[in-house]
Amino acid sequence: MQKSEFHRGVQMRSRLTDNCDQRTSSSAQVKHGTTVQQSKSSSSTSSPESARKLHPRPSDKLNPKTINPFGEQSRAPSAFAAIYSKGGIPCRLVHGSVKHRLQWECPPEKLPFDPLLITLAEGLRETKHPYTFVSKEGFRELLLVTGAPEKAVPLLPRLIPVLKAALGQMIPYWKIPLEDVLKVHVDDEVFERGLNALVQLSVVVGPALNDHLKHLLTSLSKRLRDKKFKEPITTALQKLEQHGGSGSLIIIKSKIPTYCSICC
Repeated sequence: MQKSEFHRGVQMRSRLTDNCDQRTSSSAQVKHGTTVQQSKSSSSTSSPESARKLHPRPSDKLNPKTINPFGEQSRAPSAFAAIYSKGGIPCRLVHGSVKHRLQWECPPEKLPFDPLLITLAEGLRETKHPYTFVSKEGFRELLLVTGAPEKAVPLLPRLIPVLKAALGQMIPYWKIPLEDVLKVHVDDEVFERGLNALVQLSVVVGPALNDHLKHLLTSLSKRLRDKKFKEPITTALQKLEQHGGSGSLIIIKSKIPTYCSICC
């Protein structure tokens, strides 16, 4: 009886020892796996590339190699750029040694002004080459064709808002953030193209422009406060009066009282 109890106790101790060994080995495996994972994660985070991703440097934003051109930062093309890239403007830019020129697919006088003239006017707000040249030169050349007045006058109600957008409004310099200074310079170039286009249009349509003139003079009046635009705007107003007649003078004086008529 005592021997059987002794053997039974030895068997229980051996079972407990085996279970303890299994638990110890399994816990050791778990600790080993956790240590391996931690070492892998620490090695991955300690690599330069992962560290750069976790803590990007300010210069990374300026490095072209780190910018994905197809990412969110790439802007969608403008309406004019999209139309031009699809061949919607029936001309192409010819680069010359002295100056560029446009080559039309067919004589411009055979082209319908609607909607081509409006599309070119919308392109005046572009800021990148070749869109800037194609829009301003295409607008000018289209207005030079035979029969341009008859084609352009019916489009004035749709042309004037587009030209007004190109002329824009002057932003006081003290309200301009430092990072937007370059943008303001670009807006000045857009304004100059819009002003030239307005003069070109007045030469073609004459007094027909008077009914729409008041919508444009507000922008011109505000830009007159800038000394660098005072002379070109004054010249443009004189052209508007010259081609618009006495009716245009009354409208100009009502919006810009300081304007001096060419008749004075």
